[in-house]
Amino acid sequence: QVQLVESGGGLVQAGGSVRLSCAASGRTFSGYSMGWFRQAPGKEREFVAAITWNGIITSYADSVKGRFTISRDNAKNTVYLQMNRLKPEDMAVYYCAAAGVPYIATVWDYWGKGTLVTVSS
Repeated sequence: QVQLVESGGGLVQAGGSVRLSCAASGRTFSGYSMGWFRQAPGKEREFVAAITWNGIITSYADSVKGRFTISRDNAKNTVYLQMNRLKPEDMAVYYCAAAGVPYIATVWDYWGKGTLVTVSS
């Protein structure tokens, strides 16, 4: 089992920045692919970004490419999402996810409970 706890959400102005963190505990974090997803009110959960076990390969949704950066620190069992130039449409609950594969996953095994990011215009 892997437990995921997100933090760093809050209220931010449009154009601003925020960094989300996801702390993992349980099994060996370094062997897991990690991802971020988000769900806005009234919408389905959508993929935001993902990173391989070693942090070398990343993947982003087109809507966040060039603005968001996913990274990880395996020594701290933590994955990050740096969010810059935020837009009102980025407002959502952001979820961390983990998959027991080293490459970019398409099926995710574990989920955090989410952290809310509110973007004011």
